[in-house]
Amino acid sequence: MGRKEKNVQKARKLMEKPKQIRNIGTAAHIDHGKTTLSDNLIAGAGMMSEELAGKQLMLDFDEQEQERGITIDSANVSMVHDYEGDEYLINLVDTPGHVDFGGDVTRAMRAVDGVIIVVCAVEGVMPQTETVIRQALKEKVKPILFINKVDRLIKELNVGPEEMQQRFHKIIRNVDELIKNNVPEEFEDEWRLNVEDGNVAFGSALQNWAISVPYMEERGITFKEIYEHFEGGKEKERELLEKAPLHEVLLNQVIKHMPNPIKAQKYRIPNIWRGDTDSDVGQTMIECSEDGPTAMMVTKILMDEHAGEIAVGRLFGGKIQDGMELHIADQPEPNRVQQVSLSVGADRISVDEIKAGNVVAISGLRDAIAGSTVSSGEDIVPFEEMKHYSEPVVTKAVEAKNTADLPKLIEVLRSVAKADPSVDIEIDQETGEHLISGMGELHLEITEHRIEEEHGVPITSSEPIVVYREMIEHEGGTFMGISPNRHNRFFFDIEPLEEDVVEAIDKGDIKVSGKIKNKNELSKELRELGMDKDESKNFETFENSNVLLDMTKGIQYLNETMELIEKGFEEVCEEGPLAREPCKGVKVKLVNAKLHEDTIHRGPAQVMPAVKDAIYGAMCQADRVLLEPKQKVFIDIPSDLMGNVNVEIQQRRGEVIDMSQEGNDSQLVAKCPVSEMFGFSADIRSATGGKALWSTEHAGFEEVPGSLQPEIVKEIRERKGLNPEPFDESHYVD
Repeated sequence: MGRKEKNVQKARKLMEKPKQIRNIGTAAHIDHGKTTLSDNLIAGAGMMSEELAGKQLMLDFDEQEQERGITIDSANVSMVHDYEGDEYLINLVDTPGHVDFGGDVTRAMRAVDGVIIVVCAVEGVMPQTETVIRQALKEKVKPILFINKVDRLIKELNVGPEEMQQRFHKIIRNVDELIKNNVPEEFEDEWRLNVEDGNVAFGSALQNWAISVPYMEERGITFKEIYEHFEGGKEKERELLEKAPLHEVLLNQVIKHMPNPIKAQKYRIPNIWRGDTDSDVGQTMIECSEDGPTAMMVTKILMDEHAGEIAVGRLFGGKIQDGMELHIADQPEPNRVQQVSLSVGADRISVDEIKAGNVVAISGLRDAIAGSTVSSGEDIVPFEEMKHYSEPVVTKAVEAKNTADLPKLIEVLRSVAKADPSVDIEIDQETGEHLISGMGELHLEITEHRIEEEHGVPITSSEPIVVYREMIEHEGGTFMGISPNRHNRFFFDIEPLEEDVVEAIDKGDIKVSGKIKNKNELSKELRELGMDKDESKNFETFENSNVLLDMTKGIQYLNETMELIEKGFEEVCEEGPLAREPCKGVKVKLVNAKLHEDTIHRGPAQVMPAVKDAIYGAMCQADRVLLEPKQKVFIDIPSDLMGNVNVEIQQRRGEVIDMSQEGNDSQLVAKCPVSEMFGFSADIRSATGGKALWSTEHAGFEEVPGSLQPEIVKEIRERKGLNPEPFDESHYVD
């Protein structure tokens, strides 16, 4: 039996012992070396060939990932490590660093209790580093730090021992500051970085070595010696690999500093689950017990050509066995488990059952999507919805090349949406044209590739389209809408929603999704964010970052009609009156209504048009504005090329918001409209001879300049087959 097979056998036994399990992730800015690090950890643990580690990219098992050299999906792998005479099972989740795949990072954080933050020694802390640290700490996931690519400092930049330590000190200080600003209060001291304690390591994932201060003291290695090993050529480098192998140093660090699931779930469950922690299921999860109701959070859906959809996620309570019936939250029928597995890269090792505290892969959960709550009972409170730090801002229209493939394309698109909830899919079965929206150009390219290559449906796609938002500048109304039968009247006022409320919704600080169960608690939160006390008590529903308030008193038949009023409001939020783009930050107040006593005269065909006309008319009075998505652009460039970069930014209606210089290199931060960023990659490469390092981050929505709004609105409306000029309020007056 080979080493891998032996370790698989050990893993089967260790998954029964939660005290000896560590669920961890790796996270970093793009190209800082996470996947190479993961591969070498897996190789060191005997789960793949050491010669192939870093070249095979085991966790980049998707063809597109290997072609592009980036990690698109988070993959997971289980491995075994010996530490101080005991064996441990480490479930490792690798995550993307590219901003387009940030949703996958968010979901991966739910499955783990600790994360290795990887930072390149040359580039230092970058924008996505900050994002993943914030995401981890919001989920109460404990971070430790690995400073990677130390060999580049020595070989390429000729940095001496003293300057090397200064660079390390700066990175540690920057990361620790991010932890300090975002860490949960109860871990303020415990989770801070401490080099002497060993929660910081340095090394090279590619060269397969690492050190930490405790390891150096134990083995008698100094920084000076490390430097000398690189001056001594290949033989000395090999000696360093033997003295300080990467997997030994980092996996020791993981076991010592990361919590086991029994410890972690005590503080993580109240943070990610809003049910009664004293209930049977609550106690089962908090104690990480196998004896109790099954409770699992699905973090990813993988597609397998043989097994179909595989649900991957964290099992927080109970156990899962082959053949078991499990309930998916919000789905009417239970699903039967077909197979339970541990994951090793692209391989899955079948097991009879798996218990609380593990990361699991399950086939048979056909109704699950990424984010689903899975349980053995029907009435479990779902886990907290996962908030992504980005939102889809670019759309493409796709259609099947062959008409005969249309039914299959519809199924494939539904499957893609289940596997990646950060992709929005809009299906039009009549026209055969379907819209897919994603985080950026690259995100949509990958999605198209999967539709064609993985699912075998040839498609054609349009040029990318930017998704705008509609807002209002001030108050509008009172505006009346009359039903087509003239028996019902609705009166609405409208105004911008308080900025602090919009921001809290966008960040996920207040949870709003349709009907709210605990209105008193939400009312208090809204008052604290600046909403009027009377208004905060009278909200009916939220749709994204828009709110409907019922400010009426004692109107007969209103309760029976409210569901249709809400549907009308929701349709307005999806398509505003200016360009039929989604609305953002609009407060809609129903202030009066006159309703027919007979239900037959208060149906959907009567109520909804009247409600929509009234809200649209009030929005016209409040002066409609178009908001465009913006991106922060972070560029590292040799100082003598800064002028070329500035030209590229200015040509894209961009503004430079920060600039700094270190040695011969400059760092520039700009903010640009997403609509102007198509083709930026090729242009910046051409303008700088390929010397620019750059990345982007979602920067919210801002008002389109007034001089450009009419032209952009006209383009959007013509593309949608609408009258080029938007209607004014007179169109909505009966």
